[in-house]
Amino acid sequence: MSSRLVRTTLLVALLSGVSSAALADPVFNRVSAFPVATNVPEGKDRDKTTTSAEIITVSKDGNTLVYSDSPMKAIGFIDISNAHEPKALGSLAMDGEPTSVAVAGGKVLVAVNTSESKAKPSGRLAVVDLAKKTSETTCDLGGQPDSVAVAPDGSFAAIAIENERDEEVNEGALPQMPAGYLVVVPLKDGTADCAGLKKLDMTGLAAIAGDDPEPEFVAINEAGEIALTLQENNHIVIIDGKTAKVTSNFSAGSVDLTGVDVKTDGKLDFTGKQDARLREPDAIKWLDKDRLIVANEGDWKGGSRGFTIFSKDGKVLYENGNALEQAIARIGHYPEKRSKAKGVEPEGLEVATFGKDRFIFVLSERGSVVGVYKDTGAAPELLQLLPSGISPEGAVAIPARNLIATANEADLGEDGGARSHVMLYERAEGEAAYPTIVSKDQDGQVIGWGALGALAADAKDANRLYAASDSVYSMQPSIFKIDASKRPAVIDGVIRITREGQPAQKLDIEGLTSDGKGGFWLASEGDAAKLVPHGLYRVDEKGAIKAEVGLPAELLAHETRFGFEGIARVGEGDDETLWMAVQREWKDDPKGTVKLVAYKPKSKEWSAVRYPLDATAAGWVGLSELAVKGDHLYVLERDNQIGDKAATKKLYRVALSELKGAKIGSDLPLVKKEEVHDFLPDLKAWNGYVVDKIEGFTFAADGKAYAVTDNDGVDDSSGETFFFPVEMKAAQ
Repeated sequence: MSSRLVRTTLLVALLSGVSSAALADPVFNRVSAFPVATNVPEGKDRDKTTTSAEIITVSKDGNTLVYSDSPMKAIGFIDISNAHEPKALGSLAMDGEPTSVAVAGGKVLVAVNTSESKAKPSGRLAVVDLAKKTSETTCDLGGQPDSVAVAPDGSFAAIAIENERDEEVNEGALPQMPAGYLVVVPLKDGTADCAGLKKLDMTGLAAIAGDDPEPEFVAINEAGEIALTLQENNHIVIIDGKTAKVTSNFSAGSVDLTGVDVKTDGKLDFTGKQDARLREPDAIKWLDKDRLIVANEGDWKGGSRGFTIFSKDGKVLYENGNALEQAIARIGHYPEKRSKAKGVEPEGLEVATFGKDRFIFVLSERGSVVGVYKDTGAAPELLQLLPSGISPEGAVAIPARNLIATANEADLGEDGGARSHVMLYERAEGEAAYPTIVSKDQDGQVIGWGALGALAADAKDANRLYAASDSVYSMQPSIFKIDASKRPAVIDGVIRITREGQPAQKLDIEGLTSDGKGGFWLASEGDAAKLVPHGLYRVDEKGAIKAEVGLPAELLAHETRFGFEGIARVGEGDDETLWMAVQREWKDDPKGTVKLVAYKPKSKEWSAVRYPLDATAAGWVGLSELAVKGDHLYVLERDNQIGDKAATKKLYRVALSELKGAKIGSDLPLVKKEEVHDFLPDLKAWNGYVVDKIEGFTFAADGKAYAVTDNDGVDDSSGETFFFPVEMKAAQ
């Protein structure tokens, strides 16, 4: 694993320009990932039951996590006495939609939404005995709750009653009655005193829809002061928890953003601007008795893509602006499909002191990243970006155990994707394992990247590799220059693919190899439904297309959308041959075999052989990449399974002497393959879930092997990209 690790100081230098003094500081690394579906009760089909971990809390001894699971209408429990091997403790049905949880002594307070509709909201506060995992007292809240917090001294709890708007009514515009409010309820030994419950009116405070406040998130400091966000109203309220009186309130204000991507247009362009962008904060936390931090997700008209620190009387002490978003873009986690809306959408927050240092954890819902900042009392210092599951919603720190846990709400199991997870990170001496590849700015602009589906090497420079992005960025096809000598590897330049001086369209680059002349051959996977042709393209060193080669009719007669997924070049001059891997069976392929297709640029001859695929118990198995070393062609073969279901992520090789292509349409010879590496241990080493798309592989000029995973452009993906040297055992 050590070859994949990166010194914290390098990440700091790349992302925030901090000095090397942090070299000896402990770092956070992910140590485990708990699939929430593990807590699905017996008798239910885990594969077909949608689950979600949203808000998360922890027992006083730090050994049990409790999270809200809205789709399952339950709360879940996880034993983390061994943080490296969390264990399922089951779930408890809540007869409604739990929206938030908070521990109070030996109890768990659960905010439960029981609304008939958004126009008729209702809810209750349930008290659960943590040891027995049974429901006890319930308090009627009179409306739809969103967030619950417990005072540090355990004397009371505060619940934000949102009574959220219906986005289908009047295009989601406010007001939409009934108005939201705040509930304060006394606690005794963790149990709510329902008779002492107070409802605090929040109307008339905000300049935006003041008659319809929509409280979102609540936090309480050591002095018993409650901080409350009214997200759609773009407002923050401070309440004395003991007297239940509003002591101050102020607008969250707006931010003028520059250097942001503002269009959802199939490319990453961080040159845009948004003026007077309302912050519309979601989560709020106290940094101390006088300072507050908010995550500016946005929900109605705004969202300023970062976070802000306020004094409790409303003065802006620090504005993050585009800094977090650009840092996220540099590690390949920028969600281009959210550009027009709210970018990376910072939503959740956690604040905690580990040792002598105060940390701020900022959760990007759409970037699936946790930004780790050191609270300096002035401008926070970005230390790390941690990979999370898809859509982190909540986090809880456990300083006594040097742990932090995130709850990641998205469950894509229905579509064969990643399930919802709770992930655990430990702070310890060592090196940060993530990110594995970052970009540096070029010409003063962020190089945005993602969806690395192909990998190639420079013929002479052992440290220089190239990667291409696929059709996720259809309006910006690119080849990225990688300095593989750095840890993390550094994307230090980009070549844009052009046709007659304009960004080339109708490309899905899945294969990349040198043309031996300073340029590249590209293999593009076609899709007739999108009018994207299967084809080969030769580009010069500047990315200009110099030749386009369509596939022969006898091959296309049997096409599917699963076309070329790798390309390798063998030989020179008249003997130069391009070999391409067809990902899956086409209509004329015997089941369990695919074609390796050859093309000779000089003679324009086509031929092919058949390649035997591994069998699979679920989904499909196909080819992802080709590379040549010595007298062998190396083939990357993978299934489309993710997490615990992943079984085939392997590298095979075929002797070049076996590649005696026959005429396409004839009886093609079947080649023999030899396994040389299993990637599953590599993909498990980052302690998350196994990603499905390991798609890039190559040999550098010195013979060293490298691989990279495709993060699908952060679309229905955690955005995690793993770039790593491959330590292969000698083939037998």
